[in-house]
Amino acid sequence: MNDVNKAVECDVNELKTRLQSGECSLVDVREYPEYAGGRVAGAKLIPLGDIEKRYTEIDRSQPVYVMCRSGKRGAEAQKKLNSLGFSEVKNVIGGIEAWKAAGLPVEKDADAVWSLERQVRFTAGSLVVLGVLLSLINTYFILLSAFVGAGLVFAAFTDTCGMALVLTKMPWNKKADASGKTKVQRA
Repeated sequence: MNDVNKAVECDVNELKTRLQSGECSLVDVREYPEYAGGRVAGAKLIPLGDIEKRYTEIDRSQPVYVMCRSGKRGAEAQKKLNSLGFSEVKNVIGGIEAWKAAGLPVEKDADAVWSLERQVRFTAGSLVVLGVLLSLINTYFILLSAFVGAGLVFAAFTDTCGMALVLTKMPWNKKADASGKTKVQRA
């Protein structure tokens, strides 16, 4: 019987070798804006939250490699796929960040939006500045800045970000072409 908690990992060099030989499927479990901003060529986008709904799109006839930004979501996706009966799932240690650090090629959409992290920084900073400026009119508006600051502290402690979850739902963070085709640019 398959051990659903079994963590099998690989490094980016193993992944590169397996991809070159066509001996694996690569699933990128990040959100669309992250994927559009830089990915391994041939990676299939299935965000972590969609794994249970879309796992039938993954080829079970060969090993499945899962990749995210740094490895955390990949490990979660690996557990989910193992529990869904996949027999060989490997999490890529260090994710796309390790891939890029190794100097390996990435592709990105020509019209990619800002990364979610950058969108969160922009939105949080804007709300803090707005709260400070509005507090000149009414001192209670400073609570907006305090709320955003508390949210950032909570995000750091829990390694989750409510603002990022909201931003992923915004129309500019959705794939524009329903056919699944994107304009690719090699980076």
